[in-house]
Amino acid sequence: MRIHKLLIWGIAFLFGLIVVVSCAPNPGADTTTTSSTDTAGEPVVMGFSAWPGWMPWQVADEEGLFEQNNVNVELTWFDGYLDSINALAAGQLDANTQTLNDTISSVAAGSDQVIVLVNDNSTGNDMIIVSEEINSIEDLRGKRVAAEEGTVDHFLLLLGLQDAGMTQADINFQPLETGAAAAAFAAGQLDAVGVFAPFTTQALERPGSKTLFSSADYPGAIPDHLVVTRQMVDERPEDVQGLVNTWFSTLEFIEGDQDKAFETMAKRAGVSVEEYKEYDQGTTIFSIEDNLKTFEPGSDMSSLPYAAEQISQFLVESGLIQEAPDVSNLFDDQFVRAYAEQAGKG
Repeated sequence: MRIHKLLIWGIAFLFGLIVVVSCAPNPGADTTTTSSTDTAGEPVVMGFSAWPGWMPWQVADEEGLFEQNNVNVELTWFDGYLDSINALAAGQLDANTQTLNDTISSVAAGSDQVIVLVNDNSTGNDMIIVSEEINSIEDLRGKRVAAEEGTVDHFLLLLGLQDAGMTQADINFQPLETGAAAAAFAAGQLDAVGVFAPFTTQALERPGSKTLFSSADYPGAIPDHLVVTRQMVDERPEDVQGLVNTWFSTLEFIEGDQDKAFETMAKRAGVSVEEYKEYDQGTTIFSIEDNLKTFEPGSDMSSLPYAAEQISQFLVESGLIQEAPDVSNLFDDQFVRAYAEQAGKG
């Protein structure tokens, strides 16, 4: 997902040693990972990819914040977001950064995954970008429209089509990896494309191109998470707690040294600091208070349990999954509650 408000974002840390290791083979994965050998215990192999709400994990890695929170992490970068989803489902990762709808799709396919933290909501950084002559969703009829099949921007595209009384059958859908889709649209090979930041910047380089609609038009539809395997929750809860604690430590670091943090995040994203800051309005980073609230039952998309039921139904109706999975055990807020209690923010 989902850069899905880029960011608004202690205690002397242990001396960290960075080593180069290889993760289990994954297409699109950066084979360079980092590992702290000063933190006792088996490493948590964690994936992340190009999305503003997930770039803070790079800050956590470079500033030794995993070590500060007593968790040994091998942080693995994926050039292709879908590759990271497949790697977690295949058991090659212990944790990954994923959207809600993509996690539900994995669970529907039989993967036992648990959402333990909300990183952010996409509030404009997922976009359907169109060529100059397209001015409405209806204008997409019969046009060449690309997105990475089964991912959040495909989902966003289907939401927009549904609102216009259309389906995917009404367009010439082209399933392309997000980076390839952005490049093809910029080169004039497509009429429209669904992409997330920072690929939105590339797509909008095409003269006359514009945003037809975005995740800002669908509040709460694209939350982004830290997802772990059920085995991690059952057998290594202290490591899951360490990951959650690290996230909030990272937000504190970013808030205290924004210049350094933005340099780190922009470098990992492959954009300038100025470009990275432009994504600020498109991603709303979730505080501990936001996390506590969203895990609660509710009657709108601000509630994760409600959102999961709605998204599951939509995925079935759209043909992205065959049957809605049981999502009653998908969310586990024990780790954010433990952090909140420890921080006096419960």
